[in-house]
Amino acid sequence: MSDFEATNRLDRIEVLAIRNTEAIAALTTKIDNLTDNVNDLTNNVDRVLSRSAVLDDVLLELRDSQEQQQRNFEEHQRHFDEHQRTTNAALNSLEAILLQLIRIFPQS
Repeated sequence: MSDFEATNRLDRIEVLAIRNTEAIAALTTKIDNLTDNVNDLTNNVDRVLSRSAVLDDVLLELRDSQEQQQRNFEEHQRHFDEHQRTTNAALNSLEAILLQLIRIFPQS
């Protein structure tokens, strides 16, 4: 192999080595950017999952509260119905007493 061929071959190898180095540097930059994007996405997912957990807790508390409110309403409704029955019974008794009083003491 002549000196010219050896120099020419070394020049080509050097050019290829430089291109490979530049390509590796470009890929390294892209990998760094991709890593940053994955980290950002992971952070966003973590925040969303944390918020979802909080909202799940809030929904459970709201459901429990709504169920308690429903039980309270039903209890108040029962009390109201009972008071309505006792009031009606008292009015009926008073009406009967009044009718007896009218019979006993008719108006002249």
